[in-house]
Amino acid sequence: MRKRPYQCGLDAALDIVDGKWKVLVVWALSERPHCRFGALRRMVGDVSEKVLAQQLRELEADGVIHREVYDEVPPRVEYRLTEAGIALGEALEPLGAWAERHVPGVPGHPRSAA
Repeated sequence: MRKRPYQCGLDAALDIVDGKWKVLVVWALSERPHCRFGALRRMVGDVSEKVLAQQLRELEADGVIHREVYDEVPPRVEYRLTEAGIALGEALEPLGAWAERHVPGVPGHPRSAA
């Protein structure tokens, strides 16, 4: 967790998901529970390896994801949501539903292209 004083719970939650790709990582891991780095990168979109690795480290440090390293050759690493990460994904669902109703261009919005 971060080490600054928070004003409220929403302040703390936004601090954890602060970053262009973190919410998409949580979404991707909710869609595909055990995911390797390359698959995550493809699901998230146009993110560099460096930035994705940094955001994954931060999410791991915040207890949102778990990184499992398998003792194999070549090494295999998988990511999954922790219990806190699953809860975060569930908490973000209403925000996504709000965007589908109110933000043109979001899939699901009445004025979005089919």
